[in-house]
Amino acid sequence: MESSLLPRAWGGPLGGAVLRSRPEDFQVDEDLGFSPDGEGQHLLLRIRKRDANTQWVARRLARLAGVPLKAIGFAGLKDRHAVTTQWFSIDLAGKPEPDWEVLETEGIRVLEAARHGRKLRRGALRGNHFTLLLRELKGEREAIGQRLHLLAEKGVPNYFGEQRFGRNDTNLRQAAALFKGELRVRDRHRRGLYLSAARSLLFNRVLAWRVSKGCWRRALPGEVVLLSGSRSFFTVEALDEAIERRLAEGDLLPSGPLWGRGTSPARCEALALERGALQGCETLCKGLESAGMRQERRALCSRPEGLSWEWIGSDRLRLDFRLPAGEYATALLRELVEPLGFPGGKG
Repeated sequence: MESSLLPRAWGGPLGGAVLRSRPEDFQVDEDLGFSPDGEGQHLLLRIRKRDANTQWVARRLARLAGVPLKAIGFAGLKDRHAVTTQWFSIDLAGKPEPDWEVLETEGIRVLEAARHGRKLRRGALRGNHFTLLLRELKGEREAIGQRLHLLAEKGVPNYFGEQRFGRNDTNLRQAAALFKGELRVRDRHRRGLYLSAARSLLFNRVLAWRVSKGCWRRALPGEVVLLSGSRSFFTVEALDEAIERRLAEGDLLPSGPLWGRGTSPARCEALALERGALQGCETLCKGLESAGMRQERRALCSRPEGLSWEWIGSDRLRLDFRLPAGEYATALLRELVEPLGFPGGKG
């Protein structure tokens, strides 16, 4: 399923715009949600990077500090074609702290450094703050403003962005080869990318089915709902007034499967819908189970926090908003405009 063919929730794009013609047009700032504890063998670094991806920066930090790559931790992947503020951890284990200023010639600047007791793990952040500039925007200003108000109030389908699948879907093809026994991958990072691509495709299929049926924002009988801001969930056997109110307030969110071992917690109509959406995907499902992935859940609806916008001149629009960890700014953009130039973008 190509990302461009995923159904939109609020109608077609209202115009076209050039996205990320330069790194400064796509700015992302990580929000860890906690502060360094001030002691320990790990050093937490808050880094601003330009036109550099996360893995490249991690390798550069390891080389400068004289530690193996596995001693470097980070909470999330950030794309290259952007200006991003991101946290890294380094297990120095008695080693002296390097001179970070040498990195500035490579577009990397250390903004903050503090000791911490634990390695920074993937997903260990509250969310991301985005500031985006859309250039050469062609579309009716009033209609775009109305659509933005709608997105702020109702949210957008929480699709995984196309960059999750790799250039020309390379990660998906590698996942298929891995599941067929045609590929062996020793590198844990690469293997994780392939498995994540397969899970993301299955999730997008379920979400696309629900968007097409108009039930991506509401709970069905047997729905698995997430508690907003956490990974905790429970199954709703029967809908009542209290559940409906919590859903409307955003305290509870309908969810879809991140496939893996175990029985789906969905029941009744929600389970039947998931099974229907995933017909023909048995190879991917079984492959993920054999790889040891566990059943998890992801919200179907992405609700941008604090969404604001400002017109600059006649054809540029600046957007400012926050998203929880793992949600994609591109999911919001695709409900607004058609990209005229578009490398992708995740938080």
